[in-house]
Amino acid sequence: MTTFYQVVMLLLDILWFVMIAHIIMSWLINFQVLNLRQPLVAQLWDGLNRLLEPLYAPIRRLLPYAGGLDLAPLVVFIGIVVIRMAMQNNAAFFYG
Repeated sequence: MTTFYQVVMLLLDILWFVMIAHIIMSWLINFQVLNLRQPLVAQLWDGLNRLLEPLYAPIRRLLPYAGGLDLAPLVVFIGIVVIRMAMQNNAAFFYG
């Protein structure tokens, strides 16, 4: 069970960093630091969107419209923190 705990924590960490990269890249695109006409930027942006859209889409359907402000990443971040805290508080179950 220790391996299961470590794998889940690793996957949550990877998801955390992918989301951070997506958020930073969205800011850079919106402030026109990055240009989607560049092939590498466009491919990276498309890849990140394809990875994260299955997480964001159901949450976007549940959240009320916030005037162009996308709160889905915030909800996913809170979910990741809650899952991490729950797993760390119950780590004895995995090591026992």
